Amino acid sequence: MERICTHCRAVLAPETQADWCPACGGALIERPTLPGPTQPPAEIDHRGIVLPRRHALGGIITPQ
Repeated sequence: MERICTHCRAVLAPETQADWCPACGGALIERPTLPGPTQPPAEIDHRGIVLPRRHALGGIITPQ
């Protein structure tokens, strides 16, 4: 299960202890971890939010 903000859709790292989203103050919900290919460990910023993964060519992968 991963925790995600209902307002800004930020995904929090598993070790982050928060009741509200550190980015916008929105409510957090839990959702099942989405299946995907094996990837390198995600980068986590100073607020405990998982940053978007980078493409092999250097760009950031963002949902459409």
